[in-house]
Amino acid sequence: MTLRLFSFSLLLALALASLASRAQLTIEMTTQAGRQLPIAVVAMAGEAGMPLAVSEVIGADLARTGLFRLVNALGVSPLPSEPSQVNFVDWSTRGAEALVIGKIEPLADGRLEVRFRLFDVQKQSQLASFSYVVAASGLRATAHRIADVVYEKLTGDRGVFSTKITYVVKRGTRFELQVADADGANAQTVLASNEPIISPSWSPDGSQLAYVSYASKKPIVVVQNLAQGTTRVVADFFGNNSAPAWSPDGKSLVVTLTKDGTSQLYLVPVAGGTARRLTETSAIDTQAAFAPDGQSIVFVSDRGGSPQVYRMPIDGGSAQRLTFEGAYNVSPRFSPDGKTLAFVQREAGRYRVALLEIATGQVLVLTDSTLDDSPSFAPNGKIILYETQAGGRGQLAAVSSDGRVKQRLSSSAGDVRDPAWGPFATN
Repeated sequence: MTLRLFSFSLLLALALASLASRAQLTIEMTTQAGRQLPIAVVAMAGEAGMPLAVSEVIGADLARTGLFRLVNALGVSPLPSEPSQVNFVDWSTRGAEALVIGKIEPLADGRLEVRFRLFDVQKQSQLASFSYVVAASGLRATAHRIADVVYEKLTGDRGVFSTKITYVVKRGTRFELQVADADGANAQTVLASNEPIISPSWSPDGSQLAYVSYASKKPIVVVQNLAQGTTRVVADFFGNNSAPAWSPDGKSLVVTLTKDGTSQLYLVPVAGGTARRLTETSAIDTQAAFAPDGQSIVFVSDRGGSPQVYRMPIDGGSAQRLTFEGAYNVSPRFSPDGKTLAFVQREAGRYRVALLEIATGQVLVLTDSTLDDSPSFAPNGKIILYETQAGGRGQLAAVSSDGRVKQRLSSSAGDVRDPAWGPFATN
């Protein structure tokens, strides 16, 4: 199923023009969040001569969360780049409660040293200080790393700005599997085909993508090594092979196969071996996902008469129904802590992303549009990326796990669909 659109109220105009011109996905944001922490992210010394404004990327990352309000540094001269240059009273008067400063200096070997400091303005104390030595091509990644540090120091949660997302772009009859930064920038095509590519899924270490390819005129499951560009077929059984999802140890995929009749769930070793059947019903069982501890899976089944979300132990046993509100609940995905599920719920003909608290059974509808699909949690569990629709074309959107901050990542490049958020970097 490929569904789409997101409607917004209270559009915030972010001062991201230079960033947007470099990104393939343009971000619009709306928020109903509570108090935003005012933070000043000043231009770094030496930044003017660089191919990328590191401070702009940091500020854009933080603003996009809806948790921060950027404080204008207009009129501050000179801009501080060292602790001794910081006038805390001045920044406090401007309303800033946190301040990020830094500098970029060329090294003799052609690389760059990027240094930054984060201050608590009210306490007039330093919260963080790091230095990175990178090539000029690594400035954007460094900006995301700095934003991650700032976010974690100020919120207590790990930042996801350095992570990756993947999605499929359809341009006419051409399909492209792309990988981009979490903000949609630096998009790279890792696979292009004249046949459909659907359901990309990240390996736990972020080094591989599993997806469904129609290159052989039927759906088969393929795993691609991103660094090497190599591929191998994991499931090419009689009938359909679809909906791959990785086990937490990265050794197996749970896939949907029709080789024995109806759509059923099977565990397939990534390195090769015998597929083990997990479900034994006459119903349609599909769209499985592993729990973070690897001990159980959730999936969609119509065994009760309509598509609903069920959970069962990976080693076998009876399935427990989890969704009861509405006659159509699909596309379940666990939060990283395993406490909630994001899924798609149909109500009054509208497909919306909802969140299920597993312990209580309480459901929170997060989106308010017509056609939303393919929810995918950020690795810190704070944001859900999903597919929506605008103007008859697929777009990406994101919503915070409490539903208060919403983003739309629009693209003029084509029909964008099937997003998946990658894991934290392992290095």
